[in-house]
Amino acid sequence: MTRLTRHYEGEELFKIKKPSLNTITFRMQRKENSHSAVREAERSKEIFQSESRIINSTDTCETEEEDEHYSSASEDYTSSASETQSSPPQKREDLSAGNIPDAAYIRVACGKRQLARTQGDYIPLDPSHRAPVSQKTACSDTESEDDSDHDTILHFAPKTKTLRQRMAEYAVPKSDGASEDDEIQNMWEEQQLNKGVRLPQGINVDSSLHKSRPMKIRFDPSVSLPPVNLEIVKKRLTTRMTSLQELHRAHQREHEKYTQDIESSKSTIQELERSSNAALNYKFYRSMKTYMESLIDCLNEKVLHINELESAMQMLLQQQAITLLKRRQEDLKNESAYVQLLSIIGKNVQSTDDSLEDDEKRKQLLEECEARRTCRRQTRESFGKSDHHEGMSSDDELSAAEMTDFQKNKDNILRESKKICEDVHADFCNIRNILLKFQQWRQKFPDSYYDAYISLCLPKLLSPLIRIQLIGWNPLENFIDPNEMPWFRAIEEFSDAKNMPQSKRNDDPDQTILPTVTEKTILPKITGFVEHVWDPLSTSQTVSLVQLCKNIFEEHSLSKNESSKAKQDLVNSIVSRMKKSIEEDVFIPLYPKSTVEDRILPQSKFQERQFWSAVKLLSNILLWDGIIVEDTLHELGLGKLLNRYLLLILLNAPPGPDNVEKCNKVVACLPERWFKELKNGSTLPQLANFSQHLLQSAHILYKNNCSDETRDLILLLVKVNALHIAEDFIEEYKLEHLKSMVSLKG
Repeated sequence: MTRLTRHYEGEELFKIKKPSLNTITFRMQRKENSHSAVREAERSKEIFQSESRIINSTDTCETEEEDEHYSSASEDYTSSASETQSSPPQKREDLSAGNIPDAAYIRVACGKRQLARTQGDYIPLDPSHRAPVSQKTACSDTESEDDSDHDTILHFAPKTKTLRQRMAEYAVPKSDGASEDDEIQNMWEEQQLNKGVRLPQGINVDSSLHKSRPMKIRFDPSVSLPPVNLEIVKKRLTTRMTSLQELHRAHQREHEKYTQDIESSKSTIQELERSSNAALNYKFYRSMKTYMESLIDCLNEKVLHINELESAMQMLLQQQAITLLKRRQEDLKNESAYVQLLSIIGKNVQSTDDSLEDDEKRKQLLEECEARRTCRRQTRESFGKSDHHEGMSSDDELSAAEMTDFQKNKDNILRESKKICEDVHADFCNIRNILLKFQQWRQKFPDSYYDAYISLCLPKLLSPLIRIQLIGWNPLENFIDPNEMPWFRAIEEFSDAKNMPQSKRNDDPDQTILPTVTEKTILPKITGFVEHVWDPLSTSQTVSLVQLCKNIFEEHSLSKNESSKAKQDLVNSIVSRMKKSIEEDVFIPLYPKSTVEDRILPQSKFQERQFWSAVKLLSNILLWDGIIVEDTLHELGLGKLLNRYLLLILLNAPPGPDNVEKCNKVVACLPERWFKELKNGSTLPQLANFSQHLLQSAHILYKNNCSDETRDLILLLVKVNALHIAEDFIEEYKLEHLKSMVSLKG
């Protein structure tokens, strides 16, 4: 800071000079013209040079010249402030070195200094020190010259525009005089701005402080405009419209892009929110890994025991089936030999002692077989079944001892199967609990769940546990649909995504878990039953097996997967087992008509039982219609069984009510679906011989005046779609009352 000494009536006055950039003074602006602005700039420059000289000379002042200068400074100050500024040599002698005034003197000097700086348009705070007008004017002039370099005026808000300025912004200039006034006004404003933003030398004024004023375009009415017609206007409007349309399309594309970006951002936010907690995610995956390792170790340890029990149960059932099959074949062989022996005795042929002993054994076996037949007959009569024929029942009864031993072994196996998972926690042996773990994974982290292909792993993982529940399951007796089993319901609930839309549900990999489990676990087990346990001559077993296969193939969508190896293996096993049954279980001997017509003879009874047994097998084979290929059934049922065995008995039997009943039973076994698609009034090629037998029997019966039997045979021809044969017969014998049946079928 700079110290300046002045004399006012023998008193010392100190003035503190501050840097110009740190001092902010608020004053009222006065409008000046361009000449006053130039004078102000020159005056500021002189004051700045004077102050520089004062600052350089202040430190060299001597104390011995102090009193003299105080008095002279006081006189100069009262006369004129300008003289005080013009005497810097005297100020070097104001104060002697080391003579510092007291506090009271300094306060008085400051008060006088403040009164001297006050201008005429301000009201002083201390009325007792009011200076005269001439003195205040001189002081104000002096102070304006002294402080112009540091009392910088700063504006914190734009200056309020006058009404004339606002009108000039919107009004169109009417004359040159008005434009000159505007130019003068703009020049004045720029001068005021230069005065207000006064900076030291070397600092350039920022051009952004000056307001850029828009240029006002003037139109000369004397200039003629080009001619405008409708075509030009139309062309310009079309061009403008095209450009606007292109702009609109560009905006639409930008809008679509922004919309996609928004959707992508939302999905990204959701994914980040789901995966925000990396620690919990790692903990979950770690726990799932540990759980899977423990589960696999547990199943690997238990699978050997499961295989042993499963094989034991299958061997037990297979042994029972083999026992029944061998007994039936032995009974058939013994009865055939016994009937043959009776025929030999009837011919007075002598027998040896060995043959007599064998006859005694056969007789004993036949008595046991007859006792079983009698028991079954009594059972049927108790249930009121009067239309049953000998030979259509299954000889599958076991003795009390055999039945007790079988049930005991079965119970032991089932008891052992329940002990497999006694030492295992429910989370590792309960299918529902296991699926719950994977369901939590699917809900929390669906992406990683589907990327891990869990839908392909679960069928193999659950197979040992499902096999434990299927150890005591026998699809050939007491039919139990897999839909009713606990494992089936658990997998179905896990795979059934109720909250998922139908379009996505079809593409959900979890929808394939249940069909895969059925194909990989259920079908192989059924195939084992077909190959080793199933008896095609048993109607109850065949009905249960057919119903089970239909449910699996239709309801579980396995019928769509025609290339399924497990399904093809099952079908091939069924066909092979039926072929084997036709070759081994069907035996129909041929006897003379005289012997067959006598119903009391053992030969007639034996042939009758064998015929109805073959009809039963035909019925069981044709139950597979819709599961096995139709051509295969034509070959097995019609080609090998009907034409090779049954038709021979029908041709050898005399026409009559018994023959008509047998033919009616054979036709009842044929599926009606086979004949709906036939055209031209012809039947199946495999039924041509059977149709000719029906026609010949009808001729004989009509000639014997058996009208009811004749009508039944014609109706059988219509059922097998042999319409031409039936029409020819009706035309031949003029049976007008039977034409309605043919026309109704056609």
